[in-house]
Amino acid sequence: MTTSLLLTFLGASMAITVAPGPDNLFILTQGIARGRRAAIITALGMCSGISIHTFAAALGISAIFATSALAFSVVKYAGAAYLLYLAYLTLRHSGAVRLGQADERPALALFQRGFIMNVLNPKVALFFLAFLPQFVDPQGGSVPAQMLLLGGLFMLQAVVLFTALGYFAGSIGGYLLARPRLARYLDGLTAGVFTALALRLAFAER
Repeated sequence: MTTSLLLTFLGASMAITVAPGPDNLFILTQGIARGRRAAIITALGMCSGISIHTFAAALGISAIFATSALAFSVVKYAGAAYLLYLAYLTLRHSGAVRLGQADERPALALFQRGFIMNVLNPKVALFFLAFLPQFVDPQGGSVPAQMLLLGGLFMLQAVVLFTALGYFAGSIGGYLLARPRLARYLDGLTAGVFTALALRLAFAER
């Protein structure tokens, strides 16, 4: 693959990553409500899920979601149910994170949450199935190998950008948590984001 092609792909990937969307909104609210650590670790989990979608696209598995309404529906409803469960847990444990304190839950739990959210979104699988082949050179060698390379590059830039977003969102969160009138609404905001993402996913079309 040529350097110009890889740079073009990187530019397109960064534009897609920074564009306003549910992933950005989720990381932003996590940073504001739970602190830098929670936002960054969750973001790393979400980015790691990209590896699963990349392998699936390279092997052609994601094509199942594009051709099977049943497979698409099963995965999307499972993802929506998981998001609603997270909204329930947020409201149930509202106030567990005290003012001025960060979320001290185990890093693995935060990472798994982001990872599962990403993997259980069939829209992401279809995105990679549609996006990666546009930058593959059929004459440039193994197509699956090229898709794996592109997917890895996409994941790396997402890690950098999402980590930066989580870091700065955490700074905003520290400011808000020091002000009780604002801080008491953060759990409700987080639960609302979870619910909105669940509804968005549940009504998604192939």
